[in-house]
Amino acid sequence: MTATITQNYQITWEKLPEDYILPDEPVDNINQPALAAALTQSLELAGKLPPNALTPTNYGICANLNGQTVVKAPDWAYIPKIIVTREEVIRSYTPQLEGDLPVIVMEFLSDKDGGEYSIKPTYPPGKWFFYECILKVPNYAIFEPASGNLEVYRLDQNTGRYTIQTPNNSQHYWIAEMNLYLGVWQGTHENRTGNWLRWWDESEQLLLWGAELVEQEKQRAERLAAQLRAAGIEPQD
Repeated sequence: MTATITQNYQITWEKLPEDYILPDEPVDNINQPALAAALTQSLELAGKLPPNALTPTNYGICANLNGQTVVKAPDWAYIPKIIVTREEVIRSYTPQLEGDLPVIVMEFLSDKDGGEYSIKPTYPPGKWFFYECILKVPNYAIFEPASGNLEVYRLDQNTGRYTIQTPNNSQHYWIAEMNLYLGVWQGTHENRTGNWLRWWDESEQLLLWGAELVEQEKQRAERLAAQLRAAGIEPQD
């Protein structure tokens, strides 16, 4: 167990008590699981998801503030490395104690009360305050699927506060810790047509989903077959 002091809080990193009752609430929107799964899938298929990385979805990340347990569940997060077995983080995850801090957390806007923007510092603290001042997550993304609006905030190392980022000319945001860009893509995936969050590599090449890789390979095979036929060779099945 390690401890730090932030404002009036003594922060300790402790495992979630076995008898702690986690909130049993359904996700706010039917689109949230698909949006989160799509982010992880493309990382894995591109070979950018290390074996010990964790990409939790609507899953509790814990800290202990002045002896009181705080659990927040971002809609998606990227944790580069855990140092315990996955069986030990089935219910929740405690940074510092069980592995790295998240390098990015994401919230998909659906709360009518704007909880994703809550800077409430008193117990229990708001989400924004928890990510910014307690966990000190370097990147915080807030995405509104209906409109496609994406806000990316980065922790200023001098002030310790989030500052909103400006996208590049492609409307992509650089996430330095992942060596990837994050942006919005419009289209259809898993029977859902709308706005999606997607990754681009440092060359701004889109990280593809499984269905896109299959289609890409199909087109490649068709082009090769056409080239063979043009050369008088009948391709073999």
